[in-house]
Amino acid sequence: MRSALKWAGGKKKVIDDIKSVLPTKGKTRLIEPFVGGGSVFLNLDFDEYFLVDMNQDLINLFNLIKANPQQFIAQAQCYFNQEHNTPERYYELRKEFNGTSDTELRSLIFLYMNRHGYNGLCRYNKSGGYNVPFGRYKHPYFPQAELEFFAEKAKKATFVQGDFELAFSEAKAGDVIYCDPPYSPINRTSNFTAYAGNSFTDEDQQRLVECAESVKAQGIPTLISNHYVDFTRELYANAAKKKLFQVQRSISQKGKGRVKVQEILALYK
Repeated sequence: MRSALKWAGGKKKVIDDIKSVLPTKGKTRLIEPFVGGGSVFLNLDFDEYFLVDMNQDLINLFNLIKANPQQFIAQAQCYFNQEHNTPERYYELRKEFNGTSDTELRSLIFLYMNRHGYNGLCRYNKSGGYNVPFGRYKHPYFPQAELEFFAEKAKKATFVQGDFELAFSEAKAGDVIYCDPPYSPINRTSNFTAYAGNSFTDEDQQRLVECAESVKAQGIPTLISNHYVDFTRELYANAAKKKLFQVQRSISQKGKGRVKVQEILALYK
C-alpha cells in the first residue's frame, strides 16, 4: 500500500529489500525513528508500532488521521478541486499555514500542499516557514483509499515527535528498529538533508550507529538505510550484515538527474 503522502526517499519500491534483511522472527513491535511518509510500517505486519519523526507537522497529521479519520478525510477532500489548484490559491494557503498554530488547519493544508506542491517535496526555510513552490499538476490525486488504510493501521501505532534518540530510548525486548535517516550525500557540494528545517550531519549519522550498537546488547536489532558512498562504507564497517542494491532516484529538477544510485541496508544485531 502506498503512503497518502508524496515523500522524498520513500521506501515503497524497496519494501521487499527491507523485508529480506529486517529480522522479524519473535518481534512484536516495529520502531521507526524516522517514519517519514510511513511506507515501511504500512507494509510490515507487527502487533504494535512506535513511530517517531522530527517533523511536527507530519506527526500532528498522523495523529489527527488516527483520532478522527472520516472527519479528516471529508474536510481534506474539500481542498482537492480546480478552485484550489491555482498558484494564487496555493500561495494563499501556504501563507495561512505558515501564519497559524491551529493543528487541525495546519494538518489539512499540509496534506494539500504535499499533493499540490512541487515534486512532492517537504521543505522549510530557516525561520520554519514551509517554502515549497506550487507544482502545477492538472489533477492532483486525493489519496482517500490510502488515508483509510493508514487510519486502520494507525490503530496499532503511536506517533511521537522528537529526535531519533527518543525512539531508541523506548526500545525493549521484542522490538525491531528500522531507520531511514536523511541520507549521506552522494555529492558533498550539493548536500540536501534539511527536510524538517534542520540538517542531518555526519556526526548525526555516527550518533545513529552508536544508538544501534547500544541496543544490540539488549537483543534489539537495528536496520539502517543509506546511500552507499565512501563515508557510509566506513561508517557501517562493523555491521553484522549488509545488502547493496540499486534505486531509481526521481526527486530531481532535471530528467537527466533521475539516475540509479547505490544504496545500502546495514544490520546491527
